[in-house]
Amino acid sequence: MKLWGGRFEKGPSEVFERFSGSLHYDRRLLAADVQGSQAFARELERAGILTAAEREQICAALGEIAAEPADPTASDEDIHTLVIRRLKEKIGAPADKIHTGRSRNEQVSLDFRLCIRETIRALRLRLADLMEALLESAARDGEVVLPGYTHTRRAQPVLWGHYLLAHFEMLGRDATRFEQAYRTADLSPLGSGALAGSGFPFDRERMARDLGFSGITRNSLDAAGDRDFALDFLYAAAMTMLHLSRLAEDWILYSGEEFGFLELGDEVTSGSSLMPQKKNPDSLELIRGKTGRVAGCLQALLITMKGLPLTYNRDMQEDKEAVFEAADQTEASLEMAAVVMRSARLNRARSEAAAEQSWTQATELAEALASRGVDARRAHELVGRLVLESQRLGRQPRDWTPEALTAFAPEFDATMAELLDARRAVENHAVPGGTAPSMVRQALDEARRRLEQLRAARL
Repeated sequence: MKLWGGRFEKGPSEVFERFSGSLHYDRRLLAADVQGSQAFARELERAGILTAAEREQICAALGEIAAEPADPTASDEDIHTLVIRRLKEKIGAPADKIHTGRSRNEQVSLDFRLCIRETIRALRLRLADLMEALLESAARDGEVVLPGYTHTRRAQPVLWGHYLLAHFEMLGRDATRFEQAYRTADLSPLGSGALAGSGFPFDRERMARDLGFSGITRNSLDAAGDRDFALDFLYAAAMTMLHLSRLAEDWILYSGEEFGFLELGDEVTSGSSLMPQKKNPDSLELIRGKTGRVAGCLQALLITMKGLPLTYNRDMQEDKEAVFEAADQTEASLEMAAVVMRSARLNRARSEAAAEQSWTQATELAEALASRGVDARRAHELVGRLVLESQRLGRQPRDWTPEALTAFAPEFDATMAELLDARRAVENHAVPGGTAPSMVRQALDEARRRLEQLRAARL
């Protein structure tokens, strides 16, 4: 069944039918297509095109179609054609009126926007669950000290809770990006026609309210050619995956023998077919790998859209597979990351030993000198010399007694020796956003409030 054809003497070739068909992936727009068509039927009744009985008959039949199991033998061009065909089979002639004054262009955009809105709601819940898992780990082990890193080298001591809050902040920004993407999708194009606006006096604002949109698109040409809302969604998904990939990379390293900070649960790891001792972080590696797929979806649609003239072009059919793929991979990765987070256990002894034994306290010692009036360059040089001497003598930071420290250089005083304890050094960073225990406790309380707000938000 075609929604066009009067101008053609021949039908499309079998090759073109296969090449251009989209039912195999746009089936997932079924619920949105039905919802949009039901709202449009109500507007057709108000415009006097449908009788009340016809509108009721159409809406009831559409509801039945939405509940039907997928037919794997269906050969319709797309989900929109399938819905119209099934509607015609169910109610006959009244089905022919449902497309009055409505273009496929606005219908596709409407369905896609409805679908993206629902997808964003689901992904924000997944984000909230992972953020909650981060806070659970912080509540359990938040005051364990471990090294913070720059250039993959041990840099300064931080608290485990502070480290987890860094990932919490990333995910919080992702939730905001999805909210912004929701806002760009939350405008109804219904009534825009093919590109010039409908020729019927439809109340666009009323149809938008009927479908739960916050407003309507402002320009019919833009509505027909716009896929910014899909790109905004893909950018939010790609950034989320980027952040998951960074978390995965850390935890792959931290759970390896060379670090030994973490033990991943058996339920998220795998073994080797040859090497009996292996416990591989496959779940995290897959998250890291799937990030490329989602970033590729964003890149693909950017390239598709970059040179398209106004308004609609068939190239834009390529938008849905990119969005659906990104949505599926992002949701699965968020779910997997939360399971990994809850299964992992921190090795306190290994983490704190790494912080103690690698001169992560050096910055605090240099800052203590600076606070006593030693200029910054001299303070940096003195502590650098102390580290070099320690390496030459095979000394760890805590091997330096107050007496030995003051003997090394007169600028040091006995009280500075306590900063060579990594836990004491952590306490030195008592500024908002810092890693001091008091600051981290405050930040965790604030994070819990923000998480509650995220869960309570209704898009």
